[in-house]
Amino acid sequence: MRIILSLYILALYSLNLKAQENPVYLNYNWEQTPQFETRIPDSVGIVGLKDKMIVEFIFEDDNFVEYFLEHKAFLLNSDERIEEYNRIYLPYNNDSELQVNKARVIKPNGDVVELDESQILTAEDEETQRAYKFFAFEGIEKGSIIDYYYVVKKMAPDYSGKRINFQQPYQKKNIEFDLYAPENLVFQFKSYNGLPEVSQDTLSESKKHWQLNASVIPALEEEEQAPYEALRAFLIYKLDENLANNTQNIISYSKVSQNLYKAYYNEIDKKTQKKLDAFIAESGIKPAMSADEKLRIIESYIKTNVYLGEGGNSGNDLESVLDQKVANSAGMVRLFVGIFKTLDLNHELILTSDRQSLRFDPEFEANSFLNEFLFYFPETGKYLAPTESSSRYGFPPAVWTDNFGLVVKEVSLGNFKSAVGKIEYIKPVPAEMTVDRMALKVTFDEEDLTQVNVTLDRSFEGYYAMYMQPFMNLIPDDKKDELLQDFAKNLDENVVITEKNLNNADPALFGVEPLEFHVKFESEAFVEKAGNRYLFKIGELIGEQIQMYQENERKLPLEDEFTRTYYRDLEVVIPDGYTIANPEDINIDHSFVLDGEELLMFKSTYTLEGNVLKIKADEFYKVNKIDKDFFESYRSVVNSAADFNKVTLVLEPK
Repeated sequence: MRIILSLYILALYSLNLKAQENPVYLNYNWEQTPQFETRIPDSVGIVGLKDKMIVEFIFEDDNFVEYFLEHKAFLLNSDERIEEYNRIYLPYNNDSELQVNKARVIKPNGDVVELDESQILTAEDEETQRAYKFFAFEGIEKGSIIDYYYVVKKMAPDYSGKRINFQQPYQKKNIEFDLYAPENLVFQFKSYNGLPEVSQDTLSESKKHWQLNASVIPALEEEEQAPYEALRAFLIYKLDENLANNTQNIISYSKVSQNLYKAYYNEIDKKTQKKLDAFIAESGIKPAMSADEKLRIIESYIKTNVYLGEGGNSGNDLESVLDQKVANSAGMVRLFVGIFKTLDLNHELILTSDRQSLRFDPEFEANSFLNEFLFYFPETGKYLAPTESSSRYGFPPAVWTDNFGLVVKEVSLGNFKSAVGKIEYIKPVPAEMTVDRMALKVTFDEEDLTQVNVTLDRSFEGYYAMYMQPFMNLIPDDKKDELLQDFAKNLDENVVITEKNLNNADPALFGVEPLEFHVKFESEAFVEKAGNRYLFKIGELIGEQIQMYQENERKLPLEDEFTRTYYRDLEVVIPDGYTIANPEDINIDHSFVLDGEELLMFKSTYTLEGNVLKIKADEFYKVNKIDKDFFESYRSVVNSAADFNKVTLVLEPK
């Protein structure tokens, strides 16, 4: 949920404003006889024939309001697309009013069927009890066009950094965007990912007018592991100046930083401070503990004992959070700040975005980038996400890192305290901090070489442990037992488990010790007899691996969630009287080096010490973002693990 950062109280009115004018939408209508280009290949299921948006900010009856008009037309050329688009939902809520809604179907023979009121339906969301409207199209055939537009009046206008997406997985034609505003208001715009720039209509007299036009926006199809939302062509606009009172930089990070400081760093009264001190004491923190220890303990205590609600005013102020153990996002941030200040833990408040949806732009200040809260601790170099219950200190949501953010730092001048904001890079957690480690020891049954005895030790650190270890105390013993068994049964459903145990399952050990699983089992799934030889499918012991396919040329960059490392050590006791005919099949080596640094790597090697075969198969990914030009290098490293998974060793008599 996006957090509202601040309310800008703006003197938007000019003392010499002209008489109130009518909104632009009143003069808008569709063509009575629409003319659309309808020739498309049979293989194409949908084309956007028209995409027009008009945004207007206007003073109306002493209110500053926004009108939003959207007019779209689609040619539907497949049953799948007809099913997908036979309902179109209209985006309005309790803070808005639907002014106009018109829709029609244009059939392949040219007949036009306009929807009547009975086909513009109202429904209610069972969970939120919010009413919504939708167009219910009927009688759509292949080759039909659905054409509709609506106008919404918003009583709470959005001018602090609004994002509008223009690109879809299908081609769009005839794209128009217009923004109108009173003469005294100046907006700024920025286009992303190849979208044409917005220009000002200098001939407009009574209103300021900006516009964007494009004859075609090509389809952008999704690709595996591509951050699709971040790569779509989109626009962000914001209010920047009020010429009537010479107010500039209306939406600025300097003002956001000041507002954040006032909201979260205000003085705590004695009554509330006493309750806060008691809360800290209950957490088990001791003065002699290191900053790392204090932060791990207090975060775990808060996220275990304070319920994070969805929103509203409940749990907004610090005292009510301490009394009720319920907090909304703002209340949770206040609780953490109060504790950090009480414990004298030096920290910085950060606001950022999910880089796979919207990469933080360090060059355009807009509130649309300020969606997620983090804390940074200079002493430890680690981050903490206060409003993410599944995240833990040192391992914030990975998609909030490897990104820029607004860092708010407290500054003091004598007794006066304030804050400054600065855009800084949020480093990703290094690959060596997130580890999946596997150690296997294999022996063959002396009487039946098709049966192997396996000791499997598997451990997880970092992000791989974060979704299990902090919550192991909540998992019933029988479910823990199932989890242990699954490590063996995922390799072979018919294994016979002879020993199993779980180590470091204490939530307090996350970030301190790895979560460890130990299983011993017997299996007949990995060896087949072939005459006087045995085929040992050793690669299958590391489990099924991802195989990446790319039939067409890669068009989009690739992005992982987090950097990571895999260590795999296999030790095999070769049966007496046998030797391995093809040990060289174990050797696999693929890597990606950029500017002299090895960033991606899979390497498997072996050594023979008497009758013991020792194999190392290690893998790491030290970067999250891979340009499309390097996709094949990434794919070869990923597929190397899948290639190892297919390795079969041949045991033959000496």
